[in-house]
Amino acid sequence: MTYEVVVERARPQLLAAVRLTVRVGDVGRSWRPALGQVWAFLRATSDLPRGHNLFLYHHPERRSEPMAVDFGVQVFEAFEAVGEVRCVETPSGLVARTVHLGPYEQLGAAHEAIHAWCAAHGRTIGSASWETYGDTTDDPALLETTISYLLA
Repeated sequence: MTYEVVVERARPQLLAAVRLTVRVGDVGRSWRPALGQVWAFLRATSDLPRGHNLFLYHHPERRSEPMAVDFGVQVFEAFEAVGEVRCVETPSGLVARTVHLGPYEQLGAAHEAIHAWCAAHGRTIGSASWETYGDTTDDPALLETTISYLLA
């Protein structure tokens, strides 16, 4: 797949999220219990408007170190923390963004495309990135995920 990387100004987004510290390779095994807590909270708080799943990655100093990840769901109103579910905000600022169409197992190629684009254009990746997951579908080829990297 060919990825078009664009630079745009991101505005903060609120999330209902559970934060875990995980290694990059363990994200695929770690998200489900955390996101399950978030969705249980949202089902119990039926009046809180919500959007899509969003995973917010807080980059460590070295890519080999574990990172804090907020596994969450977009919400449109702030709320008080309940248990491990808290209200967090994505950062604002310039981001390099691309869209991945296809199975989640192939998301790494979209991340690599942004890293390559940044290197080719003299841009430095900042302290965070996030994946916004589109509507679910039974056809993995139709899954749409938007990947955004905060630029330094």
